[in-house]
Amino acid sequence: CRAKTNVMFLKTHKTASSTVLNIMFRFAERYNLTVALPAGQLVHLGYPKTFLTHFVEDFQAIGQNYNIMCNHLRFNALEVQKVMAANTFYFSILRNPIRLLESSYVYYKNSVPAFWSSKDVNEYLASPMKYYHLADYKQNIYARNIMWFDFGYDNNAEDNKTYIQAVLKEIEQNFHLILITDYFDESMILLKHTLCWDLDDVIYFKLNSRSQDTFQTLTPESEERIKTWCLLDWKLYLHFNQSFWRRIEETIGLKELEKEVNHLRIRQKELMEICLSDQEAVGKDHIKNKALLPFQSGATNILGYNLKEDLDNRTLRTCQKMVMPELQYMSYLYAVQHPHKKRKKIVLP
Repeated sequence: CRAKTNVMFLKTHKTASSTVLNIMFRFAERYNLTVALPAGQLVHLGYPKTFLTHFVEDFQAIGQNYNIMCNHLRFNALEVQKVMAANTFYFSILRNPIRLLESSYVYYKNSVPAFWSSKDVNEYLASPMKYYHLADYKQNIYARNIMWFDFGYDNNAEDNKTYIQAVLKEIEQNFHLILITDYFDESMILLKHTLCWDLDDVIYFKLNSRSQDTFQTLTPESEERIKTWCLLDWKLYLHFNQSFWRRIEETIGLKELEKEVNHLRIRQKELMEICLSDQEAVGKDHIKNKALLPFQSGATNILGYNLKEDLDNRTLRTCQKMVMPELQYMSYLYAVQHPHKKRKKIVLP
């Protein structure tokens, strides 16, 4: 089968989507594909506004000739379809809302009003409506049903069975595949099979992850409360977690999946040994090359990597791309694709 090269990835928040974005950017470079990048000095495709075509650099000139779209946007099928070819493959990724909300809380602690005055995530969840004010809904999107919002729907919608079923059906019509963060390696194997890509196309180093000491432990009560507080995300996750495993059983089978996941992990380890001086991600204060420092947010310590110093040019290029944080990579691709435009001012801490 032939590798699919027209691909739209809906990048959701706090779902390992930065790692997927890196995979997409590297694939675009390997096949010399055109990426729909944020216009001007934007770093997202208009997010959190609902996506419109003018958020894409040069859309007027390039039209429907982009191959890859993968930067953050709030999904809007009709507008995205104006940018991407008719045969585009659409996919996204979802994460268990219990893990996701804890991650959001720490990452967006300083920027989301709903998180400001609670001392930790458990206090917030004990009575979320005490902190979450609908008047601030635009600033508070990360505090409730963020995945539902990213797919273009109202994250404060009521629990209505008919409405929820209609949304799930619409997502199934708009997307060919939904991956699951909690089974990331399995997701990469399913993606590889579905797109006819090579193993090296889906090899990754984990990007935008945080140090263990910034994790907050959820109480069992808090975990249960998330299922109610983020009910829309919870229903979304349960539905597509089922279809994910069904898809695997129908296409790959669990035995073959296990074998391929092992291959992936062996290859990943090989590359880490080739590329990295520490063999693992390191805290922000230990990243030697500040050009490879990921964006830091909230109460997190976002990890990055140190490359070995004596790599030959070709290996160095491969390794640099594997560890390049998303803002730097996006800015670099922008300079390559739009050499006559003003460079993006990526403000790094």
